[in-house]
Amino acid sequence: MTRSWMLQDDRQSLLLVSTSEGLPQIVYWGPPIAADEVEVIARATQRDVTGGMLDRNPDLSICPEESASFPGQPGLLARNPQGKPLRPRFRFTEDWFQGTSLSLTYRDEVLGLTYWSEFGLDSATGMVTARAYLEAEELTVVDWFAAPVFPVSEAGTEMIDFAGRWCGEMRTQRVPWSAGIRSREGRTGRTGHENLPLIYLPEAGATNTQGRAEAFHYGWSGGHRMVAEELPDGRRQVQFGHTFQSESAARRRFETATLFACRSDYGLNGCAVVFQRYLRDRVVPWPNPARPRPVHYNCWEAVYFGHSMERLGDIATRAADLGAERFVLDDGWFGRRDNDTSSLGDWWIDRRKWPDGLGPLITHVKKLGMTFGIWFEPEMVNPDSELYRNHRDWALGRTDQVLGRGQMVLDMGREEVRNYLFEAMSGILSEHDIEYVKWDHNRVLPQPDASQVRGTYALIDKLRAAHPEVEFESCASGGGRIDFGILGRMHRIWLSDSNDALERLRIQHEASLLLPLAVSGSHVGPRHSHTSGRVHDIRFRAWVAAQRHMGFEMDPAELTVKEAEVLRDAIAWWKENRDWMTKADILRLDSSDPALVAEAQVAHGGERFVVFAGQAAASSQILPRPLRLAGLEPGARYRVSLRNAADSLPNLSRGSPALKEGPLELSGQYLMGQGVCLPWSFPEHMWVLEGRRI
Repeated sequence: MTRSWMLQDDRQSLLLVSTSEGLPQIVYWGPPIAADEVEVIARATQRDVTGGMLDRNPDLSICPEESASFPGQPGLLARNPQGKPLRPRFRFTEDWFQGTSLSLTYRDEVLGLTYWSEFGLDSATGMVTARAYLEAEELTVVDWFAAPVFPVSEAGTEMIDFAGRWCGEMRTQRVPWSAGIRSREGRTGRTGHENLPLIYLPEAGATNTQGRAEAFHYGWSGGHRMVAEELPDGRRQVQFGHTFQSESAARRRFETATLFACRSDYGLNGCAVVFQRYLRDRVVPWPNPARPRPVHYNCWEAVYFGHSMERLGDIATRAADLGAERFVLDDGWFGRRDNDTSSLGDWWIDRRKWPDGLGPLITHVKKLGMTFGIWFEPEMVNPDSELYRNHRDWALGRTDQVLGRGQMVLDMGREEVRNYLFEAMSGILSEHDIEYVKWDHNRVLPQPDASQVRGTYALIDKLRAAHPEVEFESCASGGGRIDFGILGRMHRIWLSDSNDALERLRIQHEASLLLPLAVSGSHVGPRHSHTSGRVHDIRFRAWVAAQRHMGFEMDPAELTVKEAEVLRDAIAWWKENRDWMTKADILRLDSSDPALVAEAQVAHGGERFVVFAGQAAASSQILPRPLRLAGLEPGARYRVSLRNAADSLPNLSRGSPALKEGPLELSGQYLMGQGVCLPWSFPEHMWVLEGRRI
């Protein structure tokens, strides 16, 4: 018997087919197909058999089974508490199918295991979601459990996945497909700088703006594993799940995180836009979606742990004058926190620094027209803290473990730990007019543990329910915890601890493959970057920050009069444009000059756009090459102009490209086909090109 199910909208069809009551396999995922093609396609996808093979190709199902002699990575590795492997053979029980939602249930009666999966198709954004569950009649140990497995295109020659480090997140890697497994595993217990759970699979010839591509993201904030495998017969699969053996205890119920999957006929940008829109419009739980994203001021790189009302009051006054709308008090306000080796876990106000509490500073900030935010690192504890001295057993892992940044991790799987943190944090939030929490996470776990993530999620959910108007930011030494799981509970991401504008230019460019402007925090740092040692012009720093959710965090007193003017002007421009930019699509441009990192942000509806063209290094050729735009209507005409030409033209730019003289009116066809000629510039410079449809 053959069963089939098809999720479909006006841009794509996802067809699943099951034979002999076994688990289904995805046999088609692409542009819409007609309902009367389903039966033919189910037969047309069957492959031949030749020598040296089984007499039938084992199905590449949504959970490939060892019991079916599947020749690759199975979707489930389970055993009983005594260690005996369990190799289920699931058979159809029931389905539930309505519109663009599908649930399928399968069971192995002999082993007492029930598997079910859920699929969804969001027609507004184009996102496909998939999740799997397992229930066992007896206690069971699960070493590996994949979210529903997708076969992937065999027309690609490479995959794009992500590596990185502290202050160097989001580094794309292009790896050739080859026989066997490409496995990426994050075992640090958080999403990680070094291994973002995201993969892009372009077909041969695909670029940012053209060609077919598929992409997958696993929305989980803990240890995770990705397997991209080419089977001996040539088929390919991608699996995502929690990292191997992160479920340490025998249980009766298991579930994966949600796998987010999208495809594109318009290059990598097509998938990036699906991720950006879905995250912004479906995942992030905005307290007030209509509220504009406020310009941040964060005091960390101005004062570090040196808090005083006098100093921070003066900084707040200067920040408000420059255009800040939210003042964030960073690390150093609690316990006896004079450096990063003490007091984590002691969430009460340090009366040595704040003899009158935080009230005077908050009142001052509010009078200046800003709202107030505060820093916490709830999941961590210092051995030098009252909390640890009273509750040593609350720390995760061995007592003689290697510390990270002078700290240990609290066991978030314990209810008493979560209760203590909730009472401490909720008390601070209840007693003060606080709109915003920067939630940090500055060390990896001693071992991966899925219960740690579930406990953290539970604490955040409880705090959000008690304080629904408070916004939360996810920071983990910068970009160490960026995924749709944490962003289902947070409202902003701190992309990197690096405020070096050159590094940020690259990080933001790569991060747009997953993240929209609305959640991507970016700050203008000090003149001298404390993480890279580089010095950048204020114009470059300001316009790089203006690419995303803008803020700044130097000591404003360091600014010259001219630098303050530049920063104030860039902030004012960002405020004028943030409403439409927050809803815009970020499109990476195919620059023919590798020294130029460029993107277009195109408004919803397409009536306007802005191009940020960052000269990251000196070009190999003498003059700038034309830059082709993207996302415009070929038949429409646009008025384009350089926003920052007046204060950015160097003396060595001696020619007369038309954009120097003023606005141009050009067709979308020309702008995307031929491109614009930008003036010459020194490296580490940003051009800002504005366009409006006429």
